[in-house]
Amino acid sequence: MPRRLRPIGHEDRLSVVDHLDELRSRLIVCGAALIVVFGICFWQSGHLLTALNSPLHHLTRQERSHIADATSDEAGERGHLLKAAGDFQKLSHANGFSAQAQSIIASAANDLTAAAKALPKTDPGVNPITTGVGEPFTETITVCFYFTLLICSPILLYELLAFVLPALSEREKRVAMPIILAAPVLFFAGIVFTYIIVLPAAIKFLQGYNANHFQALVQARPLYAFEVLTMAAIGLAFEMPLVLLGLRALGVINGSTLTRHWRYATVIIAIIAAAMPGADPVTTGLETAPLVILFLASIVLLKIADRRAARREALERRDDPTVGNLT
Repeated sequence: MPRRLRPIGHEDRLSVVDHLDELRSRLIVCGAALIVVFGICFWQSGHLLTALNSPLHHLTRQERSHIADATSDEAGERGHLLKAAGDFQKLSHANGFSAQAQSIIASAANDLTAAAKALPKTDPGVNPITTGVGEPFTETITVCFYFTLLICSPILLYELLAFVLPALSEREKRVAMPIILAAPVLFFAGIVFTYIIVLPAAIKFLQGYNANHFQALVQARPLYAFEVLTMAAIGLAFEMPLVLLGLRALGVINGSTLTRHWRYATVIIAIIAAAMPGADPVTTGLETAPLVILFLASIVLLKIADRRAARREALERRDDPTVGNLT
């Protein structure tokens, strides 16, 4: 049985067995969290699939478009059949026909109504299609797994850092803790930005491009892969300020470095945006805009950190008697 987790101090001395025991305990906690959250996600899988399908719903409502007309005309066929059935039904009650003729016309009206109801009620652009027998089940499992990792990421990050933090000094912890707390917030902010801003615009553009020349049927697997990879990529890209702050803490860069080399930074941002999912100009542009804003915010943060470091260094020099003697 794993021992109960307890806080470990920087000065504590643990054996290899103690380290392995703690690692095992934290892995068990992570595994238990993943299993519980996966069960909840599978239970609520319908809501998760609706959330991923919502950009297509938005597209259909807003466009009402020729995209649906280009992919299928079943709705139009159903309407024509129902209209013909209604006309036949009215004709069966008209005067001037024998009872046998009215019966035949009424039977034809019922057959047309049944034929209209028998047409597949597909709504292209609303829900993605599946092509395999087991694909609805496998895609549901995959989506649940994606959301499980997303929801459990703070727990996994905490357990990882709780295992590593005792090895850091107090000064290193003061630098690391704000970064650790801000990382999940920025990651989820990137996911929310992608879901609300990027995905609807990207799917609208991609589905609507030359729609008159293509049958734009959307498969579930490519759609979900595109959405999840885009959210993950932009969520990680939102960590840019923390990465730059970490490089500053290591002494690699400072605020002046970013200001002097902003041209190179712009090229790097463009390369990162181009490497993200979605090669179309709309998606790339929406991915580039927040990266530029985050880069500018990083310059401000590093400038503030540089001023605080300079002020702290000046106070230390003023309080150090050896500095005064040397001068």
